[in-house]
Amino acid sequence: MKKYTSMLLSVILLLLLPFQTFAATLDDIKTIIRSDYVGPINGNLNSAKTIEEAIAMLDPYSDYFTKEEYESYMDTINNASAGLGIVIQKHEKGILIVEVVNKSSSSQSTFQVGDLITEVNGLSTVEMSVEEVQALLLNEENTMIEMKILKTNGTTVTESIQLRSSSLPNVNTKLLYDNVGYISLNSFSEDGAQLVANAYTKLLNQGATSFIVDLQNNGGGYVLTAERLIGMFPGALYAYKMQSSTSTSLIKAKQQGIVFPTRTRLLVNRYSASASEMTAAALLDQQSAILYGEQTYGKGTMQSFYTFPDGSVLKLTIAEFFGPKGTIVKDIGIKPNIITASNPLYSAHFDQIVENLETYKQLPSLTNVPTTKTFTIHFNKEITAQIESTDVEIVQLGGTAINASIEVSGKQLVIKPSSPLQKGREYMVIIKPTIKDKNGRPMIKGHYLKVTVQK
Repeated sequence: MKKYTSMLLSVILLLLLPFQTFAATLDDIKTIIRSDYVGPINGNLNSAKTIEEAIAMLDPYSDYFTKEEYESYMDTINNASAGLGIVIQKHEKGILIVEVVNKSSSSQSTFQVGDLITEVNGLSTVEMSVEEVQALLLNEENTMIEMKILKTNGTTVTESIQLRSSSLPNVNTKLLYDNVGYISLNSFSEDGAQLVANAYTKLLNQGATSFIVDLQNNGGGYVLTAERLIGMFPGALYAYKMQSSTSTSLIKAKQQGIVFPTRTRLLVNRYSASASEMTAAALLDQQSAILYGEQTYGKGTMQSFYTFPDGSVLKLTIAEFFGPKGTIVKDIGIKPNIITASNPLYSAHFDQIVENLETYKQLPSLTNVPTTKTFTIHFNKEITAQIESTDVEIVQLGGTAINASIEVSGKQLVIKPSSPLQKGREYMVIIKPTIKDKNGRPMIKGHYLKVTVQK
């Protein structure tokens, strides 16, 4: 499960500077833009006759909110709103659904990852920003929303959906096989770093000796949270380099008193943006973690907020950020150390386990195996029938060991999972050197192999 609020933006903007109050006039908006804005201006700002015209000349991350729109926007960052239970991203054809959350309004619909929302209440989303669509979708509980959805199979459906509350934790944890602690952070909320620190301590007490931190589909949030999270990794002294309209600064990470082990894995994907990319760039530049997954979104800018007496808010791009050593994020994204074709959690967990199997030999991987697969291991000598359940294990990568029966027949060892393997999942078979031959002599080396199940 990843990156969920009741309706969380897939790209949440970095919150950097304190809120500032100005009179809500067009002239003041123009003055702020001329003074603080960093980015392209597509048009003649002097010719803008309304605030909307001025904002339309700026980058996609600058916007102007009503009081209600701004409150809904902040709710998405701090996981407190009623909505659709989906994670969304801007797309040239409308709004792309990148994650579906259970136990929310989404459970009433046929939403699937990859679907496109093309209309909301009869309004086309093609020219709308994510924030504009968010304002339509975040509403009072029980409000009815009509949506037109372009399905992944090319068909278009229209659905009427009732908004419901969904309360989901911002951090999820589990202890994986081989005492690998897994922590996913869904949004860089104000308390996000403390939640990760708490999760780290909890897993440590459960026996975790290594860690995987998951920022897939995390669209960002507060920059201070990123600075604190970065400070939890070994050797990460700096959080980012920032270039504003007037200066360039190297910003230090904020140490939190806990430090992840060396070679901690960090997971990212194409929807990891903003503060997630700040974290990824910092850890990559300072070799403080091993990155797995896809190249990230490429939103390397920061926004500040300016409030007005009527509660409306100007959100303005005021800086570009880079990795501490100058790695460019904007329009490029961060390329992980290890690009993965499938779920990066499987690869990261596999590699983490292998680091503790130094004396083992890797066997050729098995791909596209059926869910009913039975594994037969051949030895060059007859082996003892006295096999312990811990001598051979089938591990569900991203999870724990699964139950299996073991039978010995001469030089063969037959391993049969107790229940069908899951479609599309990856597994690992580990044969330990504790297995002995008929004369009681143990194997010289253990063996392991990776298994991919057909979809």
